Amino acid sequence: MKHKSNDVKRFQRFATVVLSILAVLTLLPILLIAIASVTDEKVLVSTGYTFLPSKLSLDSYYYMVKQSAMILRSYGVTITVTVLGTLGSVMLTTTLAYPLSRTDFKYKNLLSFFVFFTMLFSGGVVSSYIMWTRIFSIKNTLWALIVPNYLVTAFNVFLVRNYYANSIPHALVESAQIDGAGEMQIFLRIMLPLAIPTVATISLFTGLIYWNDWVNGLYYISDAKLFSLQNLLIRIMNNIQFLKVSTNMALLGTQKIDLPGSSVRMAMAMIGILPIMILFPFVQKYFIKGVVLGAVKG
Repeated sequence: MKHKSNDVKRFQRFATVVLSILAVLTLLPILLIAIASVTDEKVLVSTGYTFLPSKLSLDSYYYMVKQSAMILRSYGVTITVTVLGTLGSVMLTTTLAYPLSRTDFKYKNLLSFFVFFTMLFSGGVVSSYIMWTRIFSIKNTLWALIVPNYLVTAFNVFLVRNYYANSIPHALVESAQIDGAGEMQIFLRIMLPLAIPTVATISLFTGLIYWNDWVNGLYYISDAKLFSLQNLLIRIMNNIQFLKVSTNMALLGTQKIDLPGSSVRMAMAMIGILPIMILFPFVQKYFIKGVVLGAVKG
């Protein structure tokens, strides 16, 4: 027994060392981005990315401060879209997964087929664009950043369905039915509260997708007031590139101007990932539990 206990301790120490090394390797790219964002543009262009730059500069952040009004507005748009999109996605996903987890639901197999079908096939970009813009008329609205592509995904539906089916005893449902509870009461008072780990998991998945999304904004948004953070950052980079090319062409034969293009890109990356880095530790324990339990095959 003592020998077995020593083996467990040795394995725990070994696992701790390995995971610590992996954690450091994961954090190194983020640290490199942070250092590059405060590296002088000429040094960054001439020597590349390094953890020990020869010269530091805050020009990229000065440039971002000048764009602070647009950035704050885009933050507001992104936060609104992320919150509304995540809440809507969680509500629809958990609701759809509930009947799929019930063995006594008559159309369970048919509904599961339709959900699974969406994982294999899609209508394509052109047909989707025509549908959303001409039929639903969501172009240049917040709904264009919320509804297409991400509101309900088959992966999340099956993740929640498996959690319902494998982690919540069916006897609870039968007991509630005997007590006279309706399906909505069973869902809201029994299934949903007991599914907090997997709800937190899909909330994190969906929130990350909405926060990092730039495709919907590229396709459906042309109004600058509705640019999300990611679309604004792309626009800022394009503006910097245009200014560098046009200015250097105007000063052809004289000293060229080096705008902080590469360092601004890194500064924008830090602005984009900082909120996620702050939020992730609070949902990490639910994330791990939800993935493990929800991934078990029913």
